[in-house]
Amino acid sequence: MPRTTEKVEELAEDGEDNTEALAAVIDVAEEQGTVSWDDVSEDIDSGEWGRLIEKGLLVKAEGSEYVLDDPDGAREALEEVDPSAVDDSESPWTIYDKLAIFVLLGMMVGYAFSGVRASIGSTLDVFLGPFESFMPFYLVILTLAVLTGLFSSIVQDRLMDLDTMSDYKEQAAELKERRKKAKEEGDEEELDRIQDEQMEMMTQNIGMLQTQFRPMIWIMVFTIPVFLWLYWIVRDLGVTVVDPVIVMPLFGAMSGWQTGVVGPIEAWIVWYFVCSLGFTQILRKALNVQTSPST
Repeated sequence: MPRTTEKVEELAEDGEDNTEALAAVIDVAEEQGTVSWDDVSEDIDSGEWGRLIEKGLLVKAEGSEYVLDDPDGAREALEEVDPSAVDDSESPWTIYDKLAIFVLLGMMVGYAFSGVRASIGSTLDVFLGPFESFMPFYLVILTLAVLTGLFSSIVQDRLMDLDTMSDYKEQAAELKERRKKAKEEGDEEELDRIQDEQMEMMTQNIGMLQTQFRPMIWIMVFTIPVFLWLYWIVRDLGVTVVDPVIVMPLFGAMSGWQTGVVGPIEAWIVWYFVCSLGFTQILRKALNVQTSPST
């Protein structure tokens, strides 16, 4: 390991391109076990490839294949001399997640433009319209709230990475204890090390936030069209005859679903969120869905 560190340091002194070349070779070697010039020729030039062989970081295997002499040592040394060349954090986002974001942004436009609301609302009305025609509207809202709550619970159970969140929480707690102890003892060197570790954790925090936000994207892709359909029915078409008198818990009788209950927030919105929040909590308990790491 010390010898590997020395070799990587010499590469770094010769230029940043060398460390980036080593990072590219390490990535391929870790994935395939071996690496050849053809595998990395698009990412590095022949001079950089030869330099890695000359330094002994790459060792001949069979034919045109090479292996890393000290894979773990090379990666650790590379992280020390040029952390920017190595990206250990794999994004939790797939291509489908990114497409879902674009779809979500497009649907959110529907809140501002009646044409988009009408398009989404009329499409969903093919499936939801029959229910609205024979069920009281308060029961339609309640049913949709239960369905969206069930969907969100299942998505969170499948996509939430509680292990990553738990590890980060433990690391943060450990650093906090070490920092407290170092301050009490006046250990400036330890405080500097802790500060460096906290800076590294900031990068990990970005990945953790992505992990937490990922299920929210899919939940919103499902719930926003439903909410837009309700908006289209109540505001654009005007559902007033289905339930001429509405009695809201705590608020009493309402003249219509567009009546303001809490300031400008209308009755149908309040009823949807009351039902959604209540039944979502019940469903999470029933399905034993955790949304935060256990302490």
